[in-house]
Amino acid sequence: MPSTYGIKGPSDGRGLLPWDFLTSRFEQARNYWVVTASADGVPHAVPVWGLWHEDAFFFSTDPLSRKGRNIATRGSTVVHLESGDEAAIIEGRPERLAKDPRFEELDALYFRKYGYRLQEDATYRLTPTKALAWMESDFTGSATRWRFEV
Repeated sequence: MPSTYGIKGPSDGRGLLPWDFLTSRFEQARNYWVVTASADGVPHAVPVWGLWHEDAFFFSTDPLSRKGRNIATRGSTVVHLESGDEAAIIEGRPERLAKDPRFEELDALYFRKYGYRLQEDATYRLTPTKALAWMESDFTGSATRWRFEV
């Protein structure tokens, strides 16, 4: 982040947030904001239901919906939670599930959480390539970024 933000790191005697700060919030959340962009860069943000499972985020959308078309065209997607006080954000490229052997398990988890079924041909998995989290009450001492190779 830019130095003007005043972010402190481990070398300043401050600890970064643990990975479970982000994962526990993604596991417990009911609503998630999915942000995509069209081929010409027009942003689209919409709340969805989803699951955090095995270090990935799963959600459904019709491939012909605006976000489905945006994912097919540009791919890059951001998912964040509703809270600005305890921010948790992931970035990556969702992949549509195709005859995934875990689908029945995901569907059962989704049904337990929401009382609705997933549609296999409209379910996506986003494995984070980058994640961000912070606590607004201590932004400069808690802002944490993770980067992953996929």
